[in-house]
Amino acid sequence: MISDCTALILAGGESRRMGQDKASMILDGKSLLEHVTATMQSIFPKVLISVRRLRENVDTPQVCDEFEASGPLAGIIATFGQVDTPWIFAVACDMPFVSEAVIRYLATLRASHQAVVPVVQNHIQPMAAFYAANTLDLMKESLVAGDKSLRGIFEKIKVRYVSEQELRISDPQLRSFFDLDTPQDFNQALTMKVLK
Repeated sequence: MISDCTALILAGGESRRMGQDKASMILDGKSLLEHVTATMQSIFPKVLISVRRLRENVDTPQVCDEFEASGPLAGIIATFGQVDTPWIFAVACDMPFVSEAVIRYLATLRASHQAVVPVVQNHIQPMAAFYAANTLDLMKESLVAGDKSLRGIFEKIKVRYVSEQELRISDPQLRSFFDLDTPQDFNQALTMKVLK
């Protein structure tokens, strides 16, 4: 267990491109949210789900955004207000292939940094990243100022970016970072095996 960190599963998006609630879509007999929750529970002692409004039939504790329509940043801020761990690992609910090995590797890179963020195909992956609690005030200031972007936060804190080359050691095909945004993505996911 990574005992100094709380896992935060972000499940408050509007799923516009998918056309339906992504978190509840069924893949390999479980909802996307259940897949990600099971992986997080195998790594972290505490798991929370960030939502815009409470979900029914969910056993995992939920945290509602304090700031309306403010995206993942609002979810992270709300969660830091509910936990006493010095770190949060934030992950999107539409990433059913996220790997325990990748997360454990990212956790080893936290020393002297305030965030550990993968970079895949030259794209920063803020929804599979570690965040330090000492960034909370800066996050709040940014949101109040109207900047909802996590990328904007990264310009102001000490970030350890993790390259594809490093990530492939734990996840050769980078499956962890395959997120399901569209029906086409979901159809592709149906052909991929969820690794236990």
